[in-house]
Amino acid sequence: MPTFSALTTLPGEGPATALSEAMERMQPAPTGVGVFEIEDGSGLWEVGAYFDAAPSEADLALLAAAFDARPFSVSELPDVDWVAKVRRELAPVEAGRFFVYGSHDADKVPQGKIALMIEASMAFGTGHHGTTLGCLLALGALDRAGFVGRNVADIGCGTAVLAMAAASIWPNPVLASDIDAVAVEVAQANVAVNGLGGRVLCLEATGFDHPRLAAAAPFDLVFANILMGPLVALAPAMADHVAPDGRVILSGLLNTQAETVINAYQEQGIVLETRQILGDWTTLTLKRGK
Repeated sequence: MPTFSALTTLPGEGPATALSEAMERMQPAPTGVGVFEIEDGSGLWEVGAYFDAAPSEADLALLAAAFDARPFSVSELPDVDWVAKVRRELAPVEAGRFFVYGSHDADKVPQGKIALMIEASMAFGTGHHGTTLGCLLALGALDRAGFVGRNVADIGCGTAVLAMAAASIWPNPVLASDIDAVAVEVAQANVAVNGLGGRVLCLEATGFDHPRLAAAAPFDLVFANILMGPLVALAPAMADHVAPDGRVILSGLLNTQAETVINAYQEQGIVLETRQILGDWTTLTLKRGK
């Protein structure tokens, strides 16, 4: 069965969200609609939808005009088993002590590595992206320096790969939260597959807004691998939930966005300790003052 995509861009989250809601009422109805901020400093948001039949180009033109969006780009997508394709093309990732792999590469796990299995079909966080890889490397650097995370949280956890990595090397359970219910289900499945039940607790929450997170604070280490906007917005809450001398590992940042985040956290008394650049992406390790 063919699949069609329709994509456009427009300025502002509010108009983009309103356009996406209007697209959901189209006939034929889309099978899915997404809204994403384009992280290039342009202020543009992308709105995309997928259809099982070709969408009406006249309807799309009217929607674009009504919401001051660029003309939609409509494409027929090839009939591809994307999960199988990703499995073929994604090699296992080594990040210091950690080895992140899919079940199809179970025979490649080397001796002496902490192995974490993440399926290619699951949510963001397979270890291949420069942000996730950077966070794993930052975690390893803290561990080598003698830091022990006794109270750790992973905010915006995706697959929970970072929470599982921390729980694999340090003694106490880790809290992992995500704003998206599907991501939380994925995280729970990953925790079970990796035999870490009881070691990683997965929660649905916006930022730190959950009774379990509030009760567990202050944390001595918090991961947040999300996007620049949410990271900046999270800075005051981060200061409230991180212990004195605690660490924060942040990513999801283009290199050009790092200074904005560093400044936002410095205003909250959380200062840069190390910066790691992998391609276009930056990972920050910061320390809260006493």
